[in-house]
This record gives sequence, C-alpha cells and structure tokens, in this order.
Amino acid sequence: MALVNQDSGAPRIFASPLARRVAKEAGIDLSALAGSGPHGRIIERDVKTALAGGARKAAPLAAPPSADVTRKFFERDSYEEIPHDNVRKAIARRLTESIQTIPHFYLNIDCEIDALLRLREDYNSAASLGPDGKPVWKTSVNDYIVKALAIALQRKPEANVTFTPDALLRHKSSDIGVAVSIPGGLVTPIIRNAQAKSVREISDEIKELAGRARARKLKPHEYEGGVSAVSNLGMYGVQSFTAVINPPQSTILAVGQGEQRVIVKNGAPSVATMMSVTLSCDHRAVDGALGAELLAEFKQVIEHPAMMFA
Repeated sequence: MALVNQDSGAPRIFASPLARRVAKEAGIDLSALAGSGPHGRIIERDVKTALAGGARKAAPLAAPPSADVTRKFFERDSYEEIPHDNVRKAIARRLTESIQTIPHFYLNIDCEIDALLRLREDYNSAASLGPDGKPVWKTSVNDYIVKALAIALQRKPEANVTFTPDALLRHKSSDIGVAVSIPGGLVTPIIRNAQAKSVREISDEIKELAGRARARKLKPHEYEGGVSAVSNLGMYGVQSFTAVINPPQSTILAVGQGEQRVIVKNGAPSVATMMSVTLSCDHRAVDGALGAELLAEFKQVIEHPAMMFA
C-alpha cells in the first residue's frame, strides 16, 4: 500500500513545494527531517536548518531491473505493454522507500465480531428514510474498525506516535488513514480526531473523502500525515494479509474478512464470526510488547462495541 501526491505524482512526503525544491538541490533526505510547519509539514526553514547542521544526504534507492532486461524473458508478441502513469510510479517509489527505510514487524490477532454485527444491524435499522426511500445513513464494519483503532491508540498513547531521527512525536489526537482504491493505485485520506467522532460521523466523512479521492480532488492536507491507518480487504474474501506502513505513520492495521469459524468457548466447541487483523509496526517507534498491547486494546473495543458509544 502507498500514498501519492495526487497533484504531482511525487512520493508523498509531508513537505511544502519550496522545501522539496531546496532539499532536491542540496541533496537532503527529507524523510530524515522533522517538520515545524502546520501538522508537522516540512517547510523551507527546516531544510535550511538541517543543511546548516550537516543533515543526511539522500541515498539512491536500489534500481530495479531495466525494462529491456525484463522483456528478454518473454516473447515480443506475448504481452501488452501498459506505460506507468504518475500514480503507479509514485506508488512504486513509495513502497520501495517504506520497505527499505522502515523496520517492519507484524502482529496478528483474531477478533470475535458477532456483537459488533448485531450492534451495526440495530444502529442501521434505526436510520430514517430519505426522499428516495433509502436510509439516510448506513454504517459499515470498517467505520467501527476505524473508531476502535482510534480508541485503542488513546488507551495506549505510547503507540500514538510518529518517529523522527531525534524524537518521538506523541500525538493528542488519533488521526487514522483509510485506504481507498482508485484507478491505478490507492490513496489514504485521513480521518482527523477520529477518537472524538461518532461512528456515523466517521462513516459520512469516509464516504465524502473516498468520493473525492476517486475524482482526484483531495487536497494534500486531507491525505498527508496521520499516525496509523486501516487497510481492509475483507470484502474481497481475503482472510489475512500484511500491509506496508505509510510514513510518517508508525502502524497500519490490515483487516481480513469476517467468517464463521468453530472456536472453543468455556471448554466446548462453538460457532462464532471471527475476523483476523494484522498490525504492521515501525520498530523504531513501537516495540513488540507495545504493539501487542495496542492490538489487545483494539480487540477489547471491537469485541465490546458499546464502548464506542460511551
């Protein structure tokens, strides 16, 4: 998974255009800088300060095999060549950068979601009908997952952080990205202050941001930053997977489908709807024990969904 600058197609680093230009001319690695602008944005002053202090120079990424080297393995008429657009190029760069520079580790847990499904059904059934005869709102399981992760981060504030070379930034709000598929890739608009919003507010905001993401109308501040993210492939029948962290975020939750499984309850077999989730962590910011504690808090909230309405 990767985030892109929809306007320019450049890798998504939270920096102003002027800061990017100065850093490029000086060969400064923007990923090593802490921003002092709004929402932690890197501005020109940060780059010049870093340059004066002998900041780390950008290291070239390992080059992939050339197109000609790859083509030689296939007959010329056996494939169709589809040139990369800016979105796909940016995703490729961003994925490579994330994997090469962030020490990932992964934690997996199973959550029972029968109580969540019952609550969601009751909540949606309470919606009034609009002029078109359809409910004025309809929440998805993913809306509750975003809310549960936001609450879990508040309950484990040590994990509500982002990494910089000289300090961890511990955040007051839980800003959660939500992966949205668009033609040629995906973007992750941010739900700001998700812990303070109702599930319905989160649902409405996700729908609105997703619509504008697919129309390529998101503004940079709507998809830059954040502390964690949710990537849900359960609707495609995927049981479990791991996701790549989006800098400057420190974690991302990969969500599989809910399915009925036989489990043991009180010493006897029972059927329950289970959902597997995998938390990817940046080991520089979140160690194994802390990641496990965060995941346990998420499980507690998602299995007792009335906590989201407290």
